[in-house]
Amino acid sequence: MLPTASPSPASPPPPSGSTPQEQLFGPGAAEAYAAAMRDAVDHLVGVLRERTGPATGLPRATAEARVAALDLDRPLDDAREALAELDRVYLRDTVWFDDPGYLAHLNCPVLVPALAAEVFVSAVNSSLDTFDQGVGAAAIERALIAWTAQRAGLGPHADGVFTSGGTQSNLQGLLLAREQARAAGTPVHRLRVLASEQAHFSVQKAARLLGLGEDAVVAVPTDARRRMDPAALATRLEACSTLGLVPMAVVATAGTTDFGAIDPLPEVARLCREHGAWLHVDAAYGGGLLVSPTRRHLLAGVEHADSLTVDYHKTWFQPVSSSALLVRERRHLRHVTWHADYLNPAPEEAGEPELAEQVDKSLQTTRRFDALKLWLTLRSLGPDAVGHMVDDVVDLATEVATALERHPHVELAAEPQLSTIVLRYRPAGLSPARASALTDRIRAEAYASGRTMVAATTVDGERWLKLTLLNPATTADQVLAAVDHLVALGERLTAREAA
Repeated sequence: MLPTASPSPASPPPPSGSTPQEQLFGPGAAEAYAAAMRDAVDHLVGVLRERTGPATGLPRATAEARVAALDLDRPLDDAREALAELDRVYLRDTVWFDDPGYLAHLNCPVLVPALAAEVFVSAVNSSLDTFDQGVGAAAIERALIAWTAQRAGLGPHADGVFTSGGTQSNLQGLLLAREQARAAGTPVHRLRVLASEQAHFSVQKAARLLGLGEDAVVAVPTDARRRMDPAALATRLEACSTLGLVPMAVVATAGTTDFGAIDPLPEVARLCREHGAWLHVDAAYGGGLLVSPTRRHLLAGVEHADSLTVDYHKTWFQPVSSSALLVRERRHLRHVTWHADYLNPAPEEAGEPELAEQVDKSLQTTRRFDALKLWLTLRSLGPDAVGHMVDDVVDLATEVATALERHPHVELAAEPQLSTIVLRYRPAGLSPARASALTDRIRAEAYASGRTMVAATTVDGERWLKLTLLNPATTADQVLAAVDHLVALGERLTAREAA
């Protein structure tokens, strides 16, 4: 006999006066919705005005304990009480990407028109899988895909779809490459993906998910600027042929995570054509250059991509999630299509053209109308305004790096190429090994202080700090002040060790 489950504790009654009509969004809840939105916005603005840094430095264990202490079976009686509780478990100690002290990861402050779009994205709750779940929404998404593809120069047959982020976009791009190779009769175990040593980790992750195995990713050495070396790529491609392996795809990166390096796209594209390899360009970081008034040329060669990743939630200043996979040939998207009678019947049965629905192009089924955020941004501000912001953060990185070259206690790993700066505390007499050992301790102290948040990475076996500048409102003086704080922490740590 199966054990009898213990009875669940009785749930408290719903808040006084609460009815489905008042809680479910629609005409009957319009006033309740408006009041809740006003309370939420007022609460958020109050928190914004009171904060004093990018975060408070709350330890992970404390954050987890505060949430674990709450009983989710017993709701609070008042929405404002729930907001006050939210302060304690989230808002008071969360990370604010728009603060000038936030210099850590590829997280951008977001544009106000995109936040306004979120109201409609969530309230209307359109789903982007089929036309009859969001009339008009698919047309807007397709227009943005076509517009971005035109900016990239992908040609008249280009298409694509919005995704959750660069990892999903890269996965889908490589899935299409794999299916093209399989259609040509190549066994999966012979397929290889070539990517630079600086490529995003999602390339290896995609290879594993696609059944290729991590060993199928062949690392290509980089040059002095940490860009893929075309000569080394040519050597790796020839080696694949010699060993009877098939270069399924080459992944070129347009904006590496650590150094912002852009691989030499024209040369990589030429080698792909010579060896019959699919060219996937990961421009999750550098994609914002498509609207830059002064730096669009840095993406020269992107027009040769068979597939292209662009993250709007990085250098386009959109809220997560907002990414896209673009393809040069629309027909290649058929590799992810699956027809269901209840959702998207086959074209001949439904009387529709091939890839008529957005779900025909996507790895996802139910999908948010994230394209609306970019749409309202472009319709309100225009692409030039976004492009100027991209230029601003790249200019900021150059200005800061130039100043830091003269700093007696700071070492730079390389000249910035986009908006990242890799550096470390290393005064005269401090060995590289000691500087490396101090790096993560300085980073932890900076977080605990609540004044500055920075990232860290490994370069040639040694640890370095990394500043990622994605806030066009941040000034060079503010970034340099943050670096001075890091230096002061390094001095304090070395003095403590010497005592």
